Amino acid sequence: MALTALKVKNAKPGRYVDGRGLCLFVKESGSRSWVLRMQHNGRRRDYGLGSALDVTLTEARDAAAALRRQVRAGIDPVAERRKSRKVVPSFETAARECYEALKDGWKNQNYRNWISSMENHVFPLISRKPVDQVDSTHVVEVLTPIWLDIPDTARKILQRIGAVLDFAHIRGWREEEAALRSVRKGLPRQTDKVEHFKAMPYSQIPAFMKELATASPTTGRDALRFTIYNAVRSSETRKAVWTEIDLDKAVWTIPGERMKAKETHVVPLSKAAVSILRRRWKLRTSDDGLVFSTNGEKPISDMTMTKLLRDAGIKGATVHGFRSAFTDWASEKTDFPKEVADKALAHKLSNQVEAAYRRTDFFDKRRELMTRWAEFLGQR
Repeated sequence: MALTALKVKNAKPGRYVDGRGLCLFVKESGSRSWVLRMQHNGRRRDYGLGSALDVTLTEARDAAAALRRQVRAGIDPVAERRKSRKVVPSFETAARECYEALKDGWKNQNYRNWISSMENHVFPLISRKPVDQVDSTHVVEVLTPIWLDIPDTARKILQRIGAVLDFAHIRGWREEEAALRSVRKGLPRQTDKVEHFKAMPYSQIPAFMKELATASPTTGRDALRFTIYNAVRSSETRKAVWTEIDLDKAVWTIPGERMKAKETHVVPLSKAAVSILRRRWKLRTSDDGLVFSTNGEKPISDMTMTKLLRDAGIKGATVHGFRSAFTDWASEKTDFPKEVADKALAHKLSNQVEAAYRRTDFFDKRRELMTRWAEFLGQR
């Protein structure tokens, strides 16, 4: 006989059938729960519907009817329930887990580059997006700003995003494997020709520096001005920490592990560069944290400085291109030897014999050169 609300309330320990597979199970402890017993794919399956203290008889019958409709439609209710309980991480969380799982099989340099490329170019745009929602459209948005400017890096990032999405599929965070074949169709064709970083003509840089200096100060503007004053790579600025800098002596010592040539580089700081640092020192969160950061712990994205160029309407030039502009200025507007400018840029000599005999780092001459450069740019 079908159950009634009173029978449910007063039922003794045992199993009570309501009809069409809906049962009430009462334990010796007095706890009672609803279970729907039915066939699915030739197997008997029990589906829990909740405690009878929380779910009424009417509600249990409605839930059982809904489950029967799902099964008739070919849907596995257990799998659907698991899916609804599954917590899907953000793309950044998935990427970092992928990185930790794979990095032991890579060379040191490879895994450093792997995660830094994500931090610089990918996380600023899609870090918080659930990894199961990242599709080819989002990947195109990530790659568009760098696809032609740094093509080799962009191609590697495409592969790395694919690896993260495949990893997410294996972990059960994505229903299907990544399908990124269409990404290249949404991007311009890359050529095999090696192109130099596009540079703003040095004659135009003073006006741009004035524009940056007169705008509201931000971490990004400070970082870009500091990068230009010192003719360094953007990564060297973004990851600079206070312990590398001696404000009294106006010297910045970049350790070898942060340099492209893997050699320590000592930068003589101009008055303009020191002025930026002294203002940022007042804003610091710690004495040993990152110089150009909002919290002293996480470096700004490389895209932060690039965006300043784009916002100023400068579409062709790159941040790295300011190093080339510095080289052009030094050769055309000064009498300093090429070796001094090369050392200021921390270029490594290709001739090993010459490198072995050249012991000087031209520090005093470089200080003069960087002072002249700051004066040309307009010290502010």
